[in-house]
Amino acid sequence: MWTVLLVEDEVFVRESVRRIVDWHSLGFDVIGEAGNGEDALALIRQQRPDLVICDILMPKMNGVEVLKRVREDEIDSRFIMLSCLSDFEYVRQAMEYGASNYILKLSMNVQSLMDSLVKVDSELRKRHKHEARQSASADGPGGKPSGYEEERLGTEAGVVASDESGAAATGPDGPAAGLQAPLPARTGHKEVDKLIRYMAENYRSIISLKTLAAQVAMDEKYISTLFKKKTGINVIHYLHQLRITEAKRRLEQSALPVSEIGLQVGYENDNYFIKIFKRFTGMTPNTYRSQFNGRRQWPPASQP
Repeated sequence: MWTVLLVEDEVFVRESVRRIVDWHSLGFDVIGEAGNGEDALALIRQQRPDLVICDILMPKMNGVEVLKRVREDEIDSRFIMLSCLSDFEYVRQAMEYGASNYILKLSMNVQSLMDSLVKVDSELRKRHKHEARQSASADGPGGKPSGYEEERLGTEAGVVASDESGAAATGPDGPAAGLQAPLPARTGHKEVDKLIRYMAENYRSIISLKTLAAQVAMDEKYISTLFKKKTGINVIHYLHQLRITEAKRRLEQSALPVSEIGLQVGYENDNYFIKIFKRFTGMTPNTYRSQFNGRRQWPPASQP
């Protein structure tokens, strides 16, 4: 059963939502209720429900602020927002923070709620499968994390160099230097350009030197040497840089959890994503997001 928290300040509406569908038949179990945003946030932090059905306009804290704080806490609860016709701007903000759906209170009925629950059930099943797959592959031979093979290939090619403390390499080809220069989109070399296009189109998938070599029917060591010669960047370094650049954009433009962003840019292992992100930027994804948000709010608005 997926767990559900109902958040609505109007008792009648909250009771209606509870009674309108057969929760258990749909695979859900209502484990709690809250009548305002502050109580809701406390319950979410304590219970970690799979789904929160949340009113937008409530006393003490509105539903969008609840969702925002939940995302800042990196709690991956799904949200269905309940709204009125006049709440459109709030709905837009809620969707930006990753709400699964919204339902207009005036038109809410059995079918609209069931449709939303079916959508959330599908999302939760996908997440569960991903977590199970991640857990099963968390330890490779010798206890190495699942991202180890990709990192090993990169290190052998000299693309992820670091000292014993794990600090990012600072030489001309080190990760920190790589993010300062734009990635070449074309080189004029047929095979190298094909690899560049392939990585741009498939960076969300698992890619290794073997994968890339198969795309151009060449030896792994040869394409590594050729790619570096034509672009000035090692091939796995290029892939990491492509992914981290996209991860930075998503951290700036969304409130999705770090684990979700890592998955979206091709890193199935959360710890490996954070490790690579730190090597290329000198900070963790959460720190990067916090610093970006701080810069965006500077200078502060002038006082009247």
